[in-house]
Amino acid sequence: MTNTKEPVEDFQQLYNEVKKYIELQTEYIKVEFVEKLTILLSTLVILTVAIILIIAALFYLFFSLAYALVPLVGSLAISFCIISGIYVFLILLLFAFRKAIVINPLVRFLSKLFLTKSKN
Repeated sequence: MTNTKEPVEDFQQLYNEVKKYIELQTEYIKVEFVEKLTILLSTLVILTVAIILIIAALFYLFFSLAYALVPLVGSLAISFCIISGIYVFLILLLFAFRKAIVINPLVRFLSKLFLTKSKN
């Protein structure tokens, strides 16, 4: 009789171990997801703050450049038009090279973040 109970007990123990393993794996996936999401969001926050500061710096730089151009072009309105032309040129450059400047680095960052194994 003891022979017939042992396989059932072994099966129950195996079932409990597999269930525990699945629960631990699920918890591990959740923790890893939260870690990677935190890295992603913190990078986005830092990038957003950096972009805002760069835009503010460029605004004041180009504003001072417009006033510096007044003696050369003779009019404040013309110097502001020149600065506007520089902005349009920069936007066109960004649009032309968007794949190399924006898309490829973003794809590399996200693939490195989500597709590589943790070193733990």
